[in-house]
Amino acid sequence: MEVLLPLLLACSLLFTIATPIRDITDVCASQINDFQHLNSSGLHLTLHHPQSPCSPAPLPSDLPFSAVVTHDDARIAHLASRLANNHPTSPSSSSLLHGHRKKKAGGVAGSQASSSSVPLTPGASVAVGNYVTRLGLGTPATPYVMVVDTGSSLTWLQCSPCSVSCHRQAGPVFDPRASGTYAAVQCSSSECGELQAATLNPSACSASNVCIYQASYGDSSYSVGYLSKDTVSFGSGSFPGFYYGCGQDNEGLFGRSAGLIGLAKNKLSLLYQLAPSLGYAFSYCLPTSSAAAGYLSIGSYNPGQYSYTPMASSSLDASLYFVTLSGMSVAGAPLGVPPSEYGSLPTIIDSGTVITRLPVNVYTALSRAVAAAMAGAAPRAPTYSILDTCFRGSAAGLRVPRVDMAFAGGATLALSPGNVLIDVDDSTTCLAFAPTGGTAIIGNTQQQTFSVVPGSASPPAAAAEDPNCSWPTQARQGLEPTSDI
Repeated sequence: MEVLLPLLLACSLLFTIATPIRDITDVCASQINDFQHLNSSGLHLTLHHPQSPCSPAPLPSDLPFSAVVTHDDARIAHLASRLANNHPTSPSSSSLLHGHRKKKAGGVAGSQASSSSVPLTPGASVAVGNYVTRLGLGTPATPYVMVVDTGSSLTWLQCSPCSVSCHRQAGPVFDPRASGTYAAVQCSSSECGELQAATLNPSACSASNVCIYQASYGDSSYSVGYLSKDTVSFGSGSFPGFYYGCGQDNEGLFGRSAGLIGLAKNKLSLLYQLAPSLGYAFSYCLPTSSAAAGYLSIGSYNPGQYSYTPMASSSLDASLYFVTLSGMSVAGAPLGVPPSEYGSLPTIIDSGTVITRLPVNVYTALSRAVAAAMAGAAPRAPTYSILDTCFRGSAAGLRVPRVDMAFAGGATLALSPGNVLIDVDDSTTCLAFAPTGGTAIIGNTQQQTFSVVPGSASPPAAAAEDPNCSWPTQARQGLEPTSDI
């Protein structure tokens, strides 16, 4: 595997180069079964694009791209609000908390939760832009299709009897009564106290002193249920005592998934619960919609294959993955903006955001440079929703200039046409970037086909182009626990 950039010995974000993308015809059938395994190099899970024909829970085939953009915009708005510490509330009609007590620090209060409205603090919208994998739960283990989100912490799934509401999902709903290792978590547990940081919402207590979680998202989707503990499994690997949410009221746009896997930096996330066994590092490769599958690996990556940028620290939100964008170029020519413009906004790397958001002046320069480079190669098309730099044709069929995204420390993402433009319909493709005055976000369109390591013991943020999203084969590195949590 050729590495385009020199390895930088810093706490960083990872990127590498491999061979052309494979034909998916022969591999889709095997990948849809999720080739999950645990070996000496860590835990490896299959990731599917939400619109891939290989996905075990694909989005509707007739879903217009305008819906993707709308929900992507909602995710951005609420991430920005979350980072501004100005959390709006969205009322739910959940009746699960009727008669239950809100939990306060140091004990359980006697106040009653409203039976008609539970004010929840949205995190970020899910499903439309999030990749999916499978998770096994219970004893005996049963597999469930889950969306994966680096911007969320708490893992939860729908649970029988769904006392209030369950959305339609692929496969049966988890029945805790059928698991020999299931246990409800009491309000006095430290994990119950961690819910405020994990979900941005306070926990509550049932009449029997069982901890109640409330997870909500920017598009008004939410899940409310009981904090629980059970054995989680992935292929041949199983991990007892895993804390998750057993959802009894789950409403919104979760596709046909059973729930959500949280990978943010929080004690209740999947990453940090498995870290004592696997190590404090994870990597992923997000496939395109036409590829069979990508991967998510916990506890393993080969640092020699990557280029690095230091992970940025931020007091805005300890659970998200911050990086520092330092420059961009189009067809080898740097954008004509002052270097300070790139760092004018906090920047996170996020697996569930589709369209990358850039500071306004950076975006304007990028849009003009791409349009100028493509002048004569493709006629312009009308603005599509928030995407204002559009062309007639498809990304694969046009002569698209190379766009480089440089990060602090010297790492650079050399974007291919499929990372630069995104097809919005059969005859129109648009620049997969948009301006923002709030939080800059490196979205998943730009991350596709790169192997990314957003967190580790160092913690590194690194990436390496890997069009095949090849499975890691290297032995696990000797990583030590992080100290940021």
